[in-house]
Amino acid sequence: MTDPVIGNLRPYTWDSEQSVAYEAAIEAIGAVVGAYSALIAEAGNPPAAQDKIAEYRRLRTACQEERKALRAEDTENVARVRATYAARLRELMETGA
Repeated sequence: MTDPVIGNLRPYTWDSEQSVAYEAAIEAIGAVVGAYSALIAEAGNPPAAQDKIAEYRRLRTACQEERKALRAEDTENVARVRATYAARLRELMETGA
């Protein structure tokens, strides 16, 4: 019989503060991903908007990749992500792009 998948997972040793910070960082990234998705939808599909849409998609994908790479135990990176994405979301909301 093989080991269950859970047996192959490494243990996490986060404290509750790290856990909350990590979840906030994940939510911040998600909000920016959502903002880029909204901008893509708003741009429509005219030929003139294709470059802008491609850039929004590239930026959205970069956000998703950063979200996948984020680790709760990397406290410094979690703090950087929270600050960076909060600022990016404010900028996107203020300028619409």
